[in-house]
Amino acid sequence: MHATNIQQAIQQLKESIFVRVRHRALLQYTGAPSVDENQLFFLLLPFLNGETWHESIQESATTVGIVQASLFEHDKIKEKDATSKTQQLTVLAGDYYSGRYYELLAHAGNIVLIQKLAQGIVERCEQEIAAYEHTYRTIEQWVNNLCVIETAIIHKFYETYSFSKYSAVMKHALTIQRLQNELDACHDAPTAVGRAMEACFGRQQLKQLLSTAIEVQRNLLTTELTTIRLADELQQFIWWMIKVETR
Repeated sequence: MHATNIQQAIQQLKESIFVRVRHRALLQYTGAPSVDENQLFFLLLPFLNGETWHESIQESATTVGIVQASLFEHDKIKEKDATSKTQQLTVLAGDYYSGRYYELLAHAGNIVLIQKLAQGIVERCEQEIAAYEHTYRTIEQWVNNLCVIETAIIHKFYETYSFSKYSAVMKHALTIQRLQNELDACHDAPTAVGRAMEACFGRQQLKQLLSTAIEVQRNLLTTELTTIRLADELQQFIWWMIKVETR
């Protein structure tokens, strides 16, 4: 599949998400929902790789995208000045998107996916809460923390539809992306997780540890891509999205 077709599939999924959560007041004050196109790619990866893909699965992928949008909205909330109108509406946007995905799944009678997503949200939130606990963690523990935050929801989607063979590739790629984001943020404005990691290691050591962790994840991703039947174009797209030349 050509890269253009991959991008078109991602854009179609994004538009499907936007259509289902469009709200005039929220658009005015908080803008369009935030979605990570790399995560949308991995939601679509089984389809792009030729797996059986029914309309109901496409609808579920859209719903999972809405779940991600709701979580992103809550992630936007500043640690201070959370009482402004925009901040309050951002909270409401996250709640609104949450309501929409429950409504869509309940209407479809997809109880299994509702249960799986609830588990994924709990796992993700537990790891986000951990960033605020003043306890020492090794870099391996922090990497696992970030991996769960980035991938728990998609992993549950894969489990629901028997696509788990794609989980390892998805986890390594999205973990690389998050680790790189944390490394980039070290130079300017660390995230909440970044500040917690910095408290464990200090800034300079943290940069070195993140760089090493990224390389470890790249090597693991390389290994996984040799063991899974994945179209060359999709492998190239994965390396491109994490800004690494095809190996």
